Amino acid sequence: MAKPPKSRATHNGRETNRSLSDQAYEGLEEMIVTLRLEPGAVLSETELSEQLGIGRTPIREALQRLAREGLVLILPRKGILVSEINPGKQLLLLEVRRELERLLARSGAQRATDEERERFTEIADGMERAERENDDLGFMRLDDALNKLIATAAHNEYANRAIGLTHGLSRRFWYVHYKEAADLPVAARLHAKLARAIAGGDSAAAATASDELVDYVEAFTRETVLT
Repeated sequence: MAKPPKSRATHNGRETNRSLSDQAYEGLEEMIVTLRLEPGAVLSETELSEQLGIGRTPIREALQRLAREGLVLILPRKGILVSEINPGKQLLLLEVRRELERLLARSGAQRATDEERERFTEIADGMERAERENDDLGFMRLDDALNKLIATAAHNEYANRAIGLTHGLSRRFWYVHYKEAADLPVAARLHAKLARAIAGGDSAAAATASDELVDYVEAFTRETVLT
């Protein structure tokens, strides 16, 4: 797992704490998505704090965020559990993702800054490397980076918040099933196509590429239901 970024030094303790919370979230989210914390696992704030080297308050804040995204369940007086994986619910999630991601892709192509467009191109290059090398973990990290960049580059805070609730569940579902039902090079190529369309400022192509990617993910999800 890549080390989370160091917190920024400020004179405001809340700024540092927020950065630590982000670090805790990123570390825990990747551990859940890649099944190092398996569905049904009981989590301990103390153990997670020791494992990540981050205080219990940022860990608690990260777990609350993960609960909002459906990756963990916080059960009063019972504990914290990693949520189970449900293919049927994943299909419902894709209905929401399709509409939001099309909007974000189209808006990102129109509104992205020059710096964001450069980053889209870098991610496309990385996706093409992952395709050539069949690099699953590299793909996962680039997928996460692309999701976040698309949400940011659209410059629509409401759509950003809404799509953020779907990312972790979608990435975990992919990680669980891709070896049996997915074609990683095809998925990487579709992600690269989307990133390049946004980088190029072509909103129609970006919307089409977004739909093609979700079509692929939906077909992959349905295949896991049937197998």
